[in-house]
Amino acid sequence: MANLTFYGHACFSLCAKDTTLLFDPFFTGNPVNPGNPAEVSCNYILVSHGHSDHLGDTIDIAKRTGATVLSTAEIASLVGQQQCANISMHLGGKRTFDFGYVKLTPAFHGAGVPGGHAAGFIVNFFGKTIYFAGDTALFGDMALLGRLENIDFALLPIGDNYTMGPEDAVEAVKMLKPKTVIPMHYNTWPVIAQSPELFKEKVEALSISVQILNPGQTITL
Repeated sequence: MANLTFYGHACFSLCAKDTTLLFDPFFTGNPVNPGNPAEVSCNYILVSHGHSDHLGDTIDIAKRTGATVLSTAEIASLVGQQQCANISMHLGGKRTFDFGYVKLTPAFHGAGVPGGHAAGFIVNFFGKTIYFAGDTALFGDMALLGRLENIDFALLPIGDNYTMGPEDAVEAVKMLKPKTVIPMHYNTWPVIAQSPELFKEKVEALSISVQILNPGQTITL
């Protein structure tokens, strides 16, 4: 069994057995994140892009724990210059790990680093398939992701302004066809304030379940 913990904004940890993946570790300066980056332990840090609310505490955590940063080539190079262990991948690339595999997906958003591209992740984690969309607009090729992957959990931004908003996220759900949706990247600041309950109502009208997580909450997948 795997446990998924939400730390607010787009920061999650995914844990099973002796393996922990940390996604977009924005702890310091995050007004809704209850975690302490000095107490975080992980094996891999998956970074979707270089904006400060996603790259966050990556370098400090990687140096302290020895975790390997997994991201695009540009982010891998950035953290490598700070003597962090890293794995360089890019959009469409897939890599096998002891826990399963990671595939980088497109995310239509700024890269946050020169010459880069924002990304999302398809993670097969001990048999469960999780789609972490990252910061993205709605795009039609989400239908391909839904056809090629049997997605158990889709972690989708709904905040609008910087990413797709609730209406577009509902359209994303129609294409992705996940079993369960978890909204993210909302209510961190007033500019991305949204009602996850209203989003849940619209998605569950499609007979797809939604789990709204509070910062600090853990669920078993």
